[in-house]
Amino acid sequence: MTAGALARRGFSDSPRALRLVTGAGLDSPSDTAVIDSLAAAPDPDRALLGLIRVLESDPDPDALRDALREDPALRDRLCRVLGTGAALSDHLVRHPGDWRELRGADAARTPDPQELRRGLLHTVGADPHAAAPAADLSGTRSAEELRHALRVAYRRRVLRLAGRDLTGLATVDAVAAELSDLAAALLDGALAVARAEHPEDAARCRLAVIGMGKCGGRELNYVSDVDVVFVAEPADAPGDGGPVDEQAAMRSATRLATALMRVPAETDAEGTLWEVDPALRPEGKNGPLVRPLSGHRAYYERWAKTWEFQALLKARPIAGDMELGRAYMDVITPMVWEASSRRNFVEDVQAMRRRVLEHIPAGQADRELKLGPGGLRDIEFSVQLLQLVHGRADGRLRSGTTLVALAALSEHGYVGRPDAAGLADAYRFLRRLEHLLQLERLRRTHLMPDGGTADGQSELRLLGRALGFTADPVRELTEARRKVAAEVRRLHEKLFYRPLLNAVAKLPGEEARLSPEQARDRLEALGFADPAGALRHLEALTSGVSRRASIQRTLLPVMLGWFSDAPDPDAGLLGFRQVSEALGTTPWYLRLLRDDVRVAERMAWLLGTSRYVTELLLRAPEAVGMLADDADLVRRDPKVMAAEADAALRRYDTAEESVSAVRALRRRELLRTAAADLLEVSDVRDVGSALTDIAAVTIDAALRVASARVLEADGEELTRVCVVAMGRFGGGELTYASDADVMYVHAPLPGADATAATRQAMAVVRELARLLEMPAAEPALKVDTDLRPEGRSGPVVRTLDSYAAYYGRWSQVWESQALLRARPVAGDPELRAAFGGLIDPVRYPEGGIEASAVLEIRKLKARMESERLPRGADPTLHTKLGRGGLSDVEWVAQLTQLRHAHEYPDLRTTGTLEALEAAVAHGLLAADDGVVLEQAWRLAARVRGMVMLVRGRGGDSLPTDLRVRAALAAALGCRTPEDGEEGLWEGPAEQLTEAYLRTTRRARAVMERVFYDE
Repeated sequence: MTAGALARRGFSDSPRALRLVTGAGLDSPSDTAVIDSLAAAPDPDRALLGLIRVLESDPDPDALRDALREDPALRDRLCRVLGTGAALSDHLVRHPGDWRELRGADAARTPDPQELRRGLLHTVGADPHAAAPAADLSGTRSAEELRHALRVAYRRRVLRLAGRDLTGLATVDAVAAELSDLAAALLDGALAVARAEHPEDAARCRLAVIGMGKCGGRELNYVSDVDVVFVAEPADAPGDGGPVDEQAAMRSATRLATALMRVPAETDAEGTLWEVDPALRPEGKNGPLVRPLSGHRAYYERWAKTWEFQALLKARPIAGDMELGRAYMDVITPMVWEASSRRNFVEDVQAMRRRVLEHIPAGQADRELKLGPGGLRDIEFSVQLLQLVHGRADGRLRSGTTLVALAALSEHGYVGRPDAAGLADAYRFLRRLEHLLQLERLRRTHLMPDGGTADGQSELRLLGRALGFTADPVRELTEARRKVAAEVRRLHEKLFYRPLLNAVAKLPGEEARLSPEQARDRLEALGFADPAGALRHLEALTSGVSRRASIQRTLLPVMLGWFSDAPDPDAGLLGFRQVSEALGTTPWYLRLLRDDVRVAERMAWLLGTSRYVTELLLRAPEAVGMLADDADLVRRDPKVMAAEADAALRRYDTAEESVSAVRALRRRELLRTAAADLLEVSDVRDVGSALTDIAAVTIDAALRVASARVLEADGEELTRVCVVAMGRFGGGELTYASDADVMYVHAPLPGADATAATRQAMAVVRELARLLEMPAAEPALKVDTDLRPEGRSGPVVRTLDSYAAYYGRWSQVWESQALLRARPVAGDPELRAAFGGLIDPVRYPEGGIEASAVLEIRKLKARMESERLPRGADPTLHTKLGRGGLSDVEWVAQLTQLRHAHEYPDLRTTGTLEALEAAVAHGLLAADDGVVLEQAWRLAARVRGMVMLVRGRGGDSLPTDLRVRAALAAALGCRTPEDGEEGLWEGPAEQLTEAYLRTTRRARAVMERVFYDE
């Protein structure tokens, strides 16, 4: 053998390999077959080095060399084991002679579970046929030595299994099943040692170990946490035959269970085998380790969540008292298959789906075999969800093994055969890859090597060769995994939803076909309150042979999942049908949804969340195109909108048509703003500014039309008019449900009769209000003049001189406060500037307001809280007038402005948050207090806006209807908590309520201290 020959066989460092081959005594012509087997290993260099180490540690290396020359099966198994990972090589070095585990008929045979159990129990001297086998501590071996012997015996069995696995004698299904059985046997052996160490405890109780997760489903990896639940019962007391006290029995069982868990988790020369994880027990880590059967029953009947029943899909007795284990299953199994009828099933399903991707560490999604997109969890979730929905009525689907359950779903018509086969192939590929990753060092991992490093490339090459890729192992493996991930994602989306279409549309092929009852069950599981109505919508959208129906059949399997994530799936699907029917003949619409998945996903969320958006979109469905890009959703420049309004006015002849066109522009901008709000592209401050800009542009355009119409009727211009925004309008804080609070100012032209000029101004503002509020397809904009001087008793429009006279003689402190938010927004520019100059001394008085005025403002605030809060309203949940709500924050800001704006110019702002920021900057408000007030204002404003978006009508309080509150919470980003998440309440509605109360309670405390403090 030459270095060149070794290089051609795949050894990367052939001179070194030649030295090793020679040193190992494998350089004779009869050793060519051994060299070829080493070269065929996933990593030839590693295999050769491992063989050298084994030969050096073996007291009889010639026996191994002779066996390799004579036994092709041994040669193949040993070389592949050595060339795959270091951990099993280390075992062979520690235990010379264990290479014989890979030789002979037994090495090629699959053992049954009882054989494995008997073998490991014999290892510790326990009787496999005893009712409660206990290890033999009567000899010279200590419990510690027995535990070590048990761990070594386990490793020998893993070595034998790896030999069959790596040479193709065992399928990935068989490997997973045998690993599960081997783990169960080890736990029985560990329990036997625990009984021998604690005989009194063993006599007091019966203990059963219930396998969960992969072990329960006989799907275990080489290194996986073994999820378990412990159930115990008192044993008959020795001697008198009476029952043992239950609490004493549970304490004894806990000691046995704790001792059992130590065996696989201990670290010695064999390394840690795996961890026993009891976290899936009732109450998780906070619950007792061991419970009696009655305790399990009580918990699952009263407290368990849907995810816990999903976990129980895989439960089976694996060790300990099997009769007790079967009794546990008899109690629990019926509950598992009733889980889909639980009230919170839909919310828990949505949480389970999010769990697939949300637990992936940053930057690892593409390398995660288990949790990543197109990974094992996608497959397992799809199968388990279908089982939960349909297994309630069909007992044939009740298997804890993913591939067995998938085959049953296919055989009985719930999943198409080609889809089931594709998913099964993908599952086996990913599990095989996962096994190979773990064999390298016998460590728990699901993460593919980083191909950007030299070591990562080397590891990928090993994995590729182990899977049979020989031309270019790294490239072939990467491409194969990419294809599998894409196929899993496609099937994951299709598997649950596609058969719903087949239930209502006559589709060709071997697709799964659900009965109407099965389809309704599945839709109900997705959260549809009216499954029959949803089926009618699906039929209308997908039936027929048109191109539109064909594209809808492609879109809907994906979109149904998005609809189910929204607060109101029924409304979402109905809205989608209505928009699709309105735009169905428009070529770009379905093409946009098909080609831009982001638009389709956003549309599903908006339609299923907001009645307000749905109504706007139905009036102009072509606006769906703006969902394609965040840049199309952000607040637009008011000058650009004003130019568009001017263009709209020029296109029409009548005042009504012109203003209707401007109102259509406003409707489009309302939709843009609402979509940006719900999709979290804009924050609440941007939303208020955008709504204010839209209203200002609309009023300015309508004012010009109204002025032109009145001028045409009068024949001459007598006065100039401007509109002053007040309240939230002036503060740039409009909400979707807000009226536009305004005051009207006019200035008669030189020489004009004052009375006639006022009549003309009044005619203009009346026409303005009429045009903005006239019945039309476009949403109206109501103007409110109640904040004018003298309120409803005063004239609607005044001259500039009249305002000056009134504020000089009669104005009250509340009017100075109201003027803090006055901002001229439409009409004659000179008049707007003049009005601003007129009111500045009133709202920013030199030296600040007097102490008597401060006292009056405080009295006004107290009276407002007692008189203006609607009857029956909860003051803790009213966003506007409630404790810690908008009014509390705004009055703090406004009192600060009245007292200090004369000396600090940046306090002269109409916006609440801007005023708070200036107050903090000048030390007038503590920074922490400013943060508390800002948070409360933002939350209250956002809640108030979302009430309108979700319900389609305004409201100032958190809804009392819990379903509406839950929808509101979902729109605000609250979500159903997942198992183990600390600090989250029971559901989105509770989260929102608690967050709102907590935030506003803190703001109220700040307000009472700051507002009333001298």
